[in-house]
Amino acid sequence: MILHQYKIVFGGKMGAGKTQAIKSLSEISVLSTEAQNTDQQAHNKALTTVGIDYGEIKLEDGVVVGLYGTPGQDRFDFVWSVICKGAIGAVILIDHSQKDALEDLKFYHKTFKEYVNNIVVGVTHVDEDSKHLLKQYKDWMHLNQLSMPIFAIDAREKDEVLLTVEALIARAEVEYA
Repeated sequence: MILHQYKIVFGGKMGAGKTQAIKSLSEISVLSTEAQNTDQQAHNKALTTVGIDYGEIKLEDGVVVGLYGTPGQDRFDFVWSVICKGAIGAVILIDHSQKDALEDLKFYHKTFKEYVNNIVVGVTHVDEDSKHLLKQYKDWMHLNQLSMPIFAIDAREKDEVLLTVEALIARAEVEYA
């Protein structure tokens, strides 16, 4: 069933790990809308999401949470607001190996802040460029007086992705308690 009381959205640029993060967490077969990547300049990967990805995770108390992945290409940005409607928050994934990773954080934070109040950041691909790790992102957040949890994660590792989701849920519980 795709309609849930609780919904978490994964956003970020193509190649940041959204589909993989959902696959790592989901307890059902992931509904994926991946198609042949025709934008090899943006990211050198075979497939890319062109609609939504969907998975589910069951929390300890039995609550089922829908996991929704957005397409990462800007040309599909019209669907982001629709996917975010009713979400308890968003996990923004940033590909640390990209030269413009900090600009991606700025862009996705600004954009998704229009749709959800609760954002957690997962920085992926840190193994490909270990320089400064999270410092540049934390400095930017501090400079802009933003308070968001930020984690270095491997989207293939369930426990690391789960940490971002747990942080998002904890923030939602505090906000709505």
